[in-house]
Amino acid sequence: MSGDIESIELSTIYEISKVLASSLDLHKTLREVLNLLSSHLQMHRSVASLLQDGELRAVAAIGLSDDEIGRGRFMIGEGVTGRILQTCVPAVIPDISKEPLFLNRTGARKLEGQKIAFIGVPIKVGRECIGVLSVDREGSPTAGNFRKDVRFLYMVANLIGQTVRLHQNVAAEREQLMQDKFRLQKELQGKFSLDNVIGASKRMQQVFADVHQAAPGKSTILLRGESGTGKEAIARAIHYLSPRKDGPFVKLNCAALPESLLESELFGHEKGAFTGATQERKGRFEMAHGGTLFLDEIGDISPSFQAKLLRVLQEREFERVGGNRTIKVNVRLVTATNRNLEEMVKKEEFRADLYFRINVVSIFLPPLRDRRDDIPLLAEFFLEKFNRDNKRHLSLSTEAVQTMSQCGWPGNVRELENCIERMATMSRGNTIRHADLMCQKGLCFSSALGNYARTHTGIPIIASGHAAPAPIEAESDFVQEEAPPGEQVLGEREQLIQAMEKCGWVQAKAARLLNLTPRQMGYALKKYDIPLKRL
Repeated sequence: MSGDIESIELSTIYEISKVLASSLDLHKTLREVLNLLSSHLQMHRSVASLLQDGELRAVAAIGLSDDEIGRGRFMIGEGVTGRILQTCVPAVIPDISKEPLFLNRTGARKLEGQKIAFIGVPIKVGRECIGVLSVDREGSPTAGNFRKDVRFLYMVANLIGQTVRLHQNVAAEREQLMQDKFRLQKELQGKFSLDNVIGASKRMQQVFADVHQAAPGKSTILLRGESGTGKEAIARAIHYLSPRKDGPFVKLNCAALPESLLESELFGHEKGAFTGATQERKGRFEMAHGGTLFLDEIGDISPSFQAKLLRVLQEREFERVGGNRTIKVNVRLVTATNRNLEEMVKKEEFRADLYFRINVVSIFLPPLRDRRDDIPLLAEFFLEKFNRDNKRHLSLSTEAVQTMSQCGWPGNVRELENCIERMATMSRGNTIRHADLMCQKGLCFSSALGNYARTHTGIPIIASGHAAPAPIEAESDFVQEEAPPGEQVLGEREQLIQAMEKCGWVQAKAARLLNLTPRQMGYALKKYDIPLKRL
């Protein structure tokens, strides 16, 4: 009988060593190890606990519910488990119902009517005790069996300790590599950079180059991009890189006000012009004299107000509401929109003459999913800002950064900032870990949206973090022939143009570059009214 048990133990140790060497997922491998203890040696309610943020936490368990595992926390020296960690000495409790130090913190054991023995051994890394491996034995084991169990669990705990040390070394090396990468990215961001705008990716470097090129001039600039991509930050950068940097920077969100108030807000009003106008008031155009006026959401103004705005842009003069005195201003105009103005012009929702007046220099801001290299830098920036504002010392784990880098971020930079602030606010430890992410708790606001509604680019965002192909629909303005069922095309206009330019305007080559069929490419070019160039 003794030989059979020794054979089972030897076989179990062999299986455990294979499991621990099979994966770098520590939680998964520990659960499989505990499963082997339960199935091979009838060690019930086995728990592997590790020291995290100053307390002992159950990281893997068998025979316990998720709630019971969550309650498995001990301070150093607290209860039997806490004392094993503190003294780094194993403990055997033949009958836990008679041991006052046994806290039964998880509530998984019935202390009456059944004799349950508890065996716990320390998990060590070198001479340091970093955790506890514990199991239950039901029935009436002998003292000799206890000694064998302790000896066997010591061997398992040593293997777990070596695995934990390996994981720590890998995590430390990865963290060092990430830090080196961040440092190099900050040092080698490229020829161009903007204050308070983070972007080391190729797409953002192109934006920075366009800003540096356009800022010194007087031309009106149109910023294009999805909501939350940082259009206001780019507008400020244009102002402070221009000769007008000592003048005022005035901004207005055109979608935030009704037309009647928008006119007064932009042009000002005279005393008595309307009910409540008790005194003369300057408008945003006057306030921005000698500087820059930033009009956000320009695509949301009404057709009647578009005509009023057109005259100001052409002549740089206007009258206040209720007045007849013409006022001239010297203003550099920067506008922004997340809408497809070309589509609106075709549908006569936006005046073509105003479109050409504001679309002198266009700068496209890429969505966050198209500049994933910037996500770690942005996450660190927002966390540092949170730490300064709240006097905290939080950090991001490598696994958490990697997970965030794969998210779709339909809300772009603004959503990332909000996500960091939520996690940092609710974090109890000093490190934001993978398990702390809202998506890992089923509380991700983006995933709740399902297939995100199409933006001006026509590409829906999937919560898992990938852009899905947008089907090309037959529309009289673009496609005369209905697209065949099942054929789908990536519809981002600037990507199509870039691909065509890269391939010398050879449609077949551009289609291969975008993983499309020539027929799909043709539909996309027609839909976005992209004229073919002959080189």
